[in-house]
Formats: sequence, C-alpha cells, structure tokens
Amino acid sequence: MNHDLIFSLAGMLAMAGWAALLLSPLIPVWSDRVAGLVIPAALSVGYVAILLAFPAPNGGLGSFAEVRELFSHADALMAGWIHFLAFDLVVGAWICRHGRSIGMPFWQVAPCLPVTFLFGPAGFLLFQLIRAVSGTFIARVS
Repeated sequence: MNHDLIFSLAGMLAMAGWAALLLSPLIPVWSDRVAGLVIPAALSVGYVAILLAFPAPNGGLGSFAEVRELFSHADALMAGWIHFLAFDLVVGAWICRHGRSIGMPFWQVAPCLPVTFLFGPAGFLLFQLIRAVSGTFIARVS
C-alpha cells in the first residue's frame, strides 16, 4: 500500500468537505450532503477496506500499551488517520447543520470549523461555549 498517496488523497477529500462547510451559508443542502454524508462515507469505505485488507498483526484497544503497539503498524496508523478525518468532518457538518437549525449566525459557527478540523473535540467544545454565551444553547438542546 502506498501510504503517502492514500494520506494525500484522504486529506484532499476531507479538505473538499471542509471547503463545502465553509460555503454552507450559500449551499446548505449540498454542504450537508457532501460534507455530512458523501465524503465521510467515502472515507469510511477506505477505512474499512484498510482494516480488512491489512489487519494489524498485534496490538489492540484494551490498554494504552496495546494501542501504542497497534499504531506502530503503518496500515493501522493510516486507518486511524482516516478515522480521524471522517469523524472530525462529521462533527463539523453537525456543527453547521445544528447551528443553522437553531438560528445561529454563521459568523458564530465559522470559528468552530478550523478548530474542529485541527483539534476535533476542542471545536465541538467551542461550539457549545458559543451556544451557551449567545443564548442559543437554551433555545434548543437537541
């Protein structure tokens, strides 16, 4: 497996999804479909294909030592990276969709996107903090 090529392709695919999220005020339906469904599904297919075609010979998820051993294998690391790309994009898409559904202005949502892209859970937390400060958290919690 050419890890550099897969890394680049997965990254470009994810970046297309993030670009769609940044354009979501202009194309909300397409942004939801592309960044919230199509691209995460494509990344998920790649993730599952790597897991099935290149299982890690050892390591696991039961302890920190097992996880460290698991990610010492390039194929498992690649699967982990794609997992990261897919799930952060799903969270970013949810942030955009949910912000829109509760009436948050996009200028409040937009700073959460690069933080989610770079630091995953910190972007989700930032979104929740902005919701709380702006009063939209109480408006709709779901």
